[in-house]
Amino acid sequence: MKVCYLLLLLFAATGSFAQYTPPKAGLIAAPYQELPLGAIRAKGWLQEMLVRQKNGATGNLDQLYPLMNQRNGWLGGDGDQWERGPYWIDGLLPLAYILNDKELIAKVKPWVEWSLKSQTADGYFGPVKDYPEEEGLQRDNSRDWWPKMVMLKILKQYYSATGDKRVITLMTNYFKYQLKELPAKPLDHWTYWAKYRSGDNLMVVYWLYNITGDKFLLELGDLIHKQSFDFTNAFANTTMLQQKGSIHTVNLAEGMKEPLIYYQAHPEKQYLDAIKKGLNDIRTYDGFANGMYGGDEALHGNNPTQGSELCSAVEMMFTMESSLQVTGDVDYADQLEKIAFNALPTQISDDFTTHQYFQQANQVMLTRQMHNFGDNHGGTDICYGLLTGYPCCTSNMHQGWPKFTQNLWYLTPDKGIAALVYSPSEVTAKVGDVPVTIIEETNYPFDESVRFTLSSKKQVKFPLHLRIPKWCTKAIIKVNGQAFSEPAGNQVVHVERLWKSGDVVELVLPMHVATSKWYENSMAIERGPITYALKIGEESRKVENTKDPATYGTSYTEVLPSTPWNYGLYDVSNEKLNEYFKVVNTGKQTLYPWNQENAPMMIKIKGKRIPSWKIYNDMAGPLPYSHIYGLESSQQDEDITLIPYGCTTLRITQFPLVGRK
Repeated sequence: MKVCYLLLLLFAATGSFAQYTPPKAGLIAAPYQELPLGAIRAKGWLQEMLVRQKNGATGNLDQLYPLMNQRNGWLGGDGDQWERGPYWIDGLLPLAYILNDKELIAKVKPWVEWSLKSQTADGYFGPVKDYPEEEGLQRDNSRDWWPKMVMLKILKQYYSATGDKRVITLMTNYFKYQLKELPAKPLDHWTYWAKYRSGDNLMVVYWLYNITGDKFLLELGDLIHKQSFDFTNAFANTTMLQQKGSIHTVNLAEGMKEPLIYYQAHPEKQYLDAIKKGLNDIRTYDGFANGMYGGDEALHGNNPTQGSELCSAVEMMFTMESSLQVTGDVDYADQLEKIAFNALPTQISDDFTTHQYFQQANQVMLTRQMHNFGDNHGGTDICYGLLTGYPCCTSNMHQGWPKFTQNLWYLTPDKGIAALVYSPSEVTAKVGDVPVTIIEETNYPFDESVRFTLSSKKQVKFPLHLRIPKWCTKAIIKVNGQAFSEPAGNQVVHVERLWKSGDVVELVLPMHVATSKWYENSMAIERGPITYALKIGEESRKVENTKDPATYGTSYTEVLPSTPWNYGLYDVSNEKLNEYFKVVNTGKQTLYPWNQENAPMMIKIKGKRIPSWKIYNDMAGPLPYSHIYGLESSQQDEDITLIPYGCTTLRITQFPLVGRK
């Protein structure tokens, strides 16, 4: 797409070129600020992901899932009035405007228009009718605070894309309604979800305040925080994250950003420290090498055969994106990439029509079977299907890639622009008082190099912020082929100069193989932001569901292993990593890299079979504890292949250790 067309398109949508806007008095100047929806366009493999969403379930859920048709309460019908409709639109709307797709925008508009026109004289908006419990619909009280929080996020994005001032009017009136009603009907008055997920509500309150400056919004923010679950205390002073079943996994993923959102109005160090401790404890007590944690409904520890819910993955991504903007802490960008490039692509089918409700880090068989999960939904949780598990993920999985795209670039207070997570893209914004377009060309996260090419009608001076990930020992930055710097990892570097059209910045992030330790002293293999997993032969079979099709869908897919999976690896010292691991570029160039056939990279390695490690309950049996090694030491070494986690369906990711190298 030509630069001039992008500039005109952005100007038509917003009335002005995207540029940094200072915050109103009472809120901190966050280090990074999001751009209007549509200012960032995906390219390359990321564009392919969005197109697959359009052609798959995201663009067609109204045809695939009856709850999204005209009976939905968010379209004025007598159907579902809770979270499922808004969840879908929370992913469909950003997809529609990022792609600038007229067909998808037309699907979004009825939901937006009905919501805008639904506001009553007291300020309430949304469904107002209860409905009978029939046809599989769950009875909900329509005034529950929680579903409105999702629709507020949708309307915020809609305003970002269109500038429709009706959004400002609706939110102002609704937040006055909240301020009046919350003292008598607090966040957990109807369901406890809102108490845990209030960070989404608070985020939009502060966003609106930065537009209108209405002081009552700061008062409302304090009230919402007071009624919210106290994540700050839970992380800093309790053992909640060490206790299985202590918190619902999606409540944790959605809610844990609330202290950092509140930090914008009350910049106290305790909020920053609590969230960092929370993330560290999640990794220690519940974490997996794919960036996620054990949460098969409730929190469930770090055994790699425990489930991890798809809703948790996309909500953790949004929490990391929100936390990165507020704090500028590169740890959140590292964690965002870890989830996006590992957990997310594997849990949704290549054509984006089916998904797993739970995924497993060590996943060797997908069958309909009751597992050791906190909740089992007819045993369908790890099978791929439209409705397998529970339908919340059917509705909520769509926000992952569009919001990731929206957070590739940020505006900065120093009139610059920042690239803090990397993927092929194009951005147009006003920096240093001049509109510029930057094209980002890369096959990251598989390749090490990222190339930025700038276009502008005149010369302009501004800083380009580039994140150097923590895993990168030393990066290389060149400007127009000339060395600029070789910064160490775990920081943001500012490349500031007088720029002209055609200038090129090259960022090289050398990726080295590294190991990490997990449950039962198991070992994972990482390279850059990608975790590698054992390549296992797969035999898929489609199962017609004649038992309970209304609940779990008319069909689902099971996958069985066709090659051995029960391998252990040698514990390798850092000095011998390059001898033990052989990194191979497969030479495969494709717009869709996320499956076995198209995997761009692999790692060759020696491993040993562990015959006593067998299938148990249709999954990998208990992980052999490898603290003193020597597991089945009589077995011969074998050559095995690891591929990127996101390219697998079946896999071993956290390996027992069979000895030391």
